[in-house]
Amino acid sequence: MKKIIILIVLAFTLVLFGGCQVKLPAPELESGIRGEQFGIDKNINESTIDKYLNRSDVVYRDVRLLIDPAKYENIGGDSYLSGFVKGFEVVPYPYLVNVKGLPAEIGDTYTGPTLFTQTDDGQITPNYKESMEILEYLFPKDKVIFIMCGAGGYAGMTKNLLVSLGWDANKIYNIGGYWYYEGSNNVSVKRTNASGEVVYDFYKVNYHNIDFETLEKK
Repeated sequence: MKKIIILIVLAFTLVLFGGCQVKLPAPELESGIRGEQFGIDKNINESTIDKYLNRSDVVYRDVRLLIDPAKYENIGGDSYLSGFVKGFEVVPYPYLVNVKGLPAEIGDTYTGPTLFTQTDDGQITPNYKESMEILEYLFPKDKVIFIMCGAGGYAGMTKNLLVSLGWDANKIYNIGGYWYYEGSNNVSVKRTNASGEVVYDFYKVNYHNIDFETLEKK
């Protein structure tokens, strides 16, 4: 009887905590435009992310601005951060490096200070003495990194930036776009108030702002 009880306890423990020990599939691009243009992962994306939440070996990052100057409504999105997947912290990609390659129909995004500058030939240089320290804090190299945005573009750009600066590409996953997420861990930020106005509850967002005025320029 004692052995049976021990086996039951072990089985329960594996069920309860085994999800954190499951080996992640290696990053693999989706076929078609989602993989070729955006770099979205085939196995861990908007449709499967719920199975990979709450892992101690993963950090979860959404790289949208709270309010993006670019007109994402022109391509069916939302320039406001209308919601996010539970557990994701927001680190805006446009604060990390100057944004290139956005579709013409959405116009320009944020053009203020950035941690890094990327030239047209792909060279990336830090703008502040603390730039790399901040990046490593927000995207720790000793963790697997899951990245989302609105449609997958900023997420792919963030992965490219990290890999260019020395991060392991096999530990970074472009999860895709929140706009296509239909899982059970949605945290809604956008709502309509009693007056019929659309408002955004940004207080719900775990948002990492970067105070550039306190940094030391190189």
